[in-house]
Amino acid sequence: MIPCLTIGPKIKMANRMEKMREDLEVITDQHKMFKLTQGSNANEPKVTDIRETSSIMETQIVGRTDDKDEILASLLESMTEDITILPIYGIGGLGKTTLAKMVYNSSQFKEYSQVWVYVSQTFDLKNIGNSIITQLSEKEKESEYTEIQMIHKSLQKLLAGKKILIVLDDLWEGEDFHLESLTDMLKVGKDSNVVVIVTTRDEGIARKISTIRPYKIKALTDDMCWSIIKQKSAFESRGGKEHAEMTGKAIAMKCGGVALAAKSIGHTLQYIKFSEWESLRDSNIWTVSSLKDTSSIQVIASLKLSYSIMPSYLKLCFAYCAIFPKGHKIVKDELIYQWVSLGFSTWQLGERCINQLLGLSFLEHSNSQLNIELYDEDITLLTMHDLVHDLTRTTMDNEILVVSKGDNAQGSCYHYALLDDCSKPLVSELSKIRALRFMKSDKSTVHDAAFSSANSLRVLDLSECIIHKFPDSIGVLKQLRYLNTPGVQHTTIPDSITKLSKLIYLDIHGSPTIVELPESIGDIEGLMYLNLSGCSGLAKLPESFRRLQKLVHLDLSNCSSVGGISVLLGNLTQLQYLNLSHCQKIGEMPEALGILSKLEYLNLSFSSYLESCQEAEVLGALNKLEYLNLSSKHCSLLKLPEALGTFIQLKYLSLSGCKRM
Repeated sequence: MIPCLTIGPKIKMANRMEKMREDLEVITDQHKMFKLTQGSNANEPKVTDIRETSSIMETQIVGRTDDKDEILASLLESMTEDITILPIYGIGGLGKTTLAKMVYNSSQFKEYSQVWVYVSQTFDLKNIGNSIITQLSEKEKESEYTEIQMIHKSLQKLLAGKKILIVLDDLWEGEDFHLESLTDMLKVGKDSNVVVIVTTRDEGIARKISTIRPYKIKALTDDMCWSIIKQKSAFESRGGKEHAEMTGKAIAMKCGGVALAAKSIGHTLQYIKFSEWESLRDSNIWTVSSLKDTSSIQVIASLKLSYSIMPSYLKLCFAYCAIFPKGHKIVKDELIYQWVSLGFSTWQLGERCINQLLGLSFLEHSNSQLNIELYDEDITLLTMHDLVHDLTRTTMDNEILVVSKGDNAQGSCYHYALLDDCSKPLVSELSKIRALRFMKSDKSTVHDAAFSSANSLRVLDLSECIIHKFPDSIGVLKQLRYLNTPGVQHTTIPDSITKLSKLIYLDIHGSPTIVELPESIGDIEGLMYLNLSGCSGLAKLPESFRRLQKLVHLDLSNCSSVGGISVLLGNLTQLQYLNLSHCQKIGEMPEALGILSKLEYLNLSFSSYLESCQEAEVLGALNKLEYLNLSSKHCSLLKLPEALGTFIQLKYLSLSGCKRM
């Protein structure tokens, strides 16, 4: 009998080895795909031990205070006019956007309504107008006027008699007609005082659109670049720095006065021994460039240098960002789930990658979040500098098909695609793609067989498509892990979606016409993220829902008709995020809520839980909470659990409307 005792462990070991072989095949495939090569530093732990970096620790802005003061003085002399347009121009990476932010946040404009619009290389007057309307009217839903005349009428009301500061960041359009149309649109407000800051690389554009003298942003001095490098590399706190100062200053000179170059290379130097700084100084990357704009050589060289010594997992995650259009606001959690779905990282490693890329200035926090207080929104938006985005496209080379490359994919085997037409089936060359994203366009209604041929697809983002009815063919995508398809305009989701056994992320928010989910939705047992917010027609959750025991994130906010959630909660013990705000038919607060000991985010605002419950002792067991929202117009709570006072991780607590306590 004794030999039988060893059979179980051997079978387990065999299964583990089989799993390892599968993982190694994926890694090898990715190694070839991204053309990763082993270098002298490939096995050095210092590279993979890059510390996490938070945006809170961002260093001070170097060398732009005088520029800001000059711009403010220039504006002060001219702001008596109805409209003042001051462009800031200069090469990419110098800090035009940073300087615009400094002006935007100056006390001189504290009484102004403020608007920030990212324009990008694709000039769209309607998008610019709608963005201004959305920000000035402070509506949750974006303005979607399709006629210029309607945009003008709306702006007339919003601008009339107001003081407005508008930043138009990254303008590339040089056609006189378009620039005149843009200026005319901003002049429609009667008795208004509109100040417009424009950033552009092109001096010609700056002179055409300006009403006062454009401001040419100067390159930083070598000493300023050295100051940035010292800050980003923690130079002053390191031992033996005296011997590295000359090398550091030589590297600063190679940055060509470009702030982005200094930030990126400085962060990279933080994790490299002083003895290796010379090899970076002498790298031939500084002298190799195929750019037509030679003034951008230094910044591209520094970015390439930082990229070249990234650990391979970070290279994969960074290069994947090429799938987003320039200027796109990337939702942090969505990006991490896409990385996880592609096998690039775990969730924890994904969080770390975000922080590393922020530290390198390869990712930046979106400007729209600069003034948002902690947890006012439960999403983090990121964006990418144009030159950094150019680098992602370069590293992906022929691995990604972007619609701007043209429709002819003949002879290529792409693994990623960014397309603008989901109304027709994929071409055969895209049958091997692993990630597919569609941009918003006039042709945005999903074709029944738009992606059914993509058998290897792991990530499918239809967030900018119009989905009248979800195609039954979705069930053939057996490898799919990530599905983002909000705004479905049909009453049901096809049962075939439950065949996606590997799905970990499903977002169908904002689909008020959906009245039921597939009865067998519990078959997707690996699902970790589910967003059903705004599915106000949904009356109940299927019984099989209780089998989704790996759910970490569940959003049912504004599902005003849904019931039956309370009896299912006890099975969802892995939940870290639960949003039941404005769920008015979910009954009384269940004891099962206290079982969810891993919850970090809990939003019960305006739900029936608060209207029918005088005590909330079950909440006392949720000691990992960081966010708790109990706001309500008709709150019946008389007291909170005493244990709440011991919640040391709690950062946000809202009791608005709880008047009986």
